Amino acid sequence: MSFFELLENTPKIFGLFGIFLFICTIAAFIFNFGFKFRIIGATIFSLLLSLSSWAFIQSYTENVVIEGAKYVPIVYDNGFDLIIAKADDNFSVESIEPTLEQLSKNLMKGSRSGAKVKIKVRKLEKISDGISKPVVIGEVQKNVKMN
Repeated sequence: MSFFELLENTPKIFGLFGIFLFICTIAAFIFNFGFKFRIIGATIFSLLLSLSSWAFIQSYTENVVIEGAKYVPIVYDNGFDLIIAKADDNFSVESIEPTLEQLSKNLMKGSRSGAKVKIKVRKLEKISDGISKPVVIGEVQKNVKMN
């Protein structure tokens, strides 16, 4: 079973376990077992796990992968309106546009207070020994609104 299949099945698994424990809890109260108050906690916890794993699935989105885009690590993110990613030295010119599009599509809707976010891809250009300067090779602006 893959991770994503397990992720999809966890609310069901915890929910069924919670229902089973709820039935055991009722039986424990009817027959006056000594562990009746302990099983209440286990029942509530398993139902809580079911609800929280369901909520996680609702909020989880997979990353968009665009053909021709290369992975660039984000080196600066102010959390509001600027993201800077670092390109390798052998980064091709053909990969700039797909990479910027991939970075912009992977931003979550409704995040960053609806700001217009600038996404920049930059390289480090060597000036002299031990000194380099950043050069922006691509830039895109995305309006992140809740739609």
